[in-house]
Amino acid sequence: MSIGGRLRGLLRPDTVVEQVTDLTPPLLLRLGLRGLLLDLDNTLVAHGSLEHDPKLPLWGADLQRAGVALFLLSNAKPLRVRIWSERLQCEGVALAGKPLPFAFLLSLKRLRLPARQCGIAGDQLFTDILGGNMIGCHTFLVKAISERAPAHTRLARSLERRILGDLWPRRPS
Repeated sequence: MSIGGRLRGLLRPDTVVEQVTDLTPPLLLRLGLRGLLLDLDNTLVAHGSLEHDPKLPLWGADLQRAGVALFLLSNAKPLRVRIWSERLQCEGVALAGKPLPFAFLLSLKRLRLPARQCGIAGDQLFTDILGGNMIGCHTFLVKAISERAPAHTRLARSLERRILGDLWPRRPS
């Protein structure tokens, strides 16, 4: 396989969902997943927002009651990750440096799970999906909650649209 072919494989999510709450206990358990790493911005909540869907904490609690451990894995700042970790009652790592594997591996160690029993849910191919695929997690690409994002993320999104094709049309402004 060519280098380009391998890279495309690493950028391909295993599963695509509209929103993170589509990841239900029956689905995750059927896939053999006992842990779920979660990106924060534009996966769980809009980038930079402290507002959230009121169902989000209930969703997290349902997963945890079903035996699926949650772990926030975010490139966001520590205070932001701590706030959301407390709201979801789970651990988290800030400034994760995704897609580099270090924080992914640390999160697996803290969860005491092998990669094959863990999923990663995120809205970006070049951070969440690439990093998850590199370590062997089941990868869930979640449609971004908002177009609002830093400049480097907006640039990455334009490349992602080329890779994803017409899977998700651009949202109207």
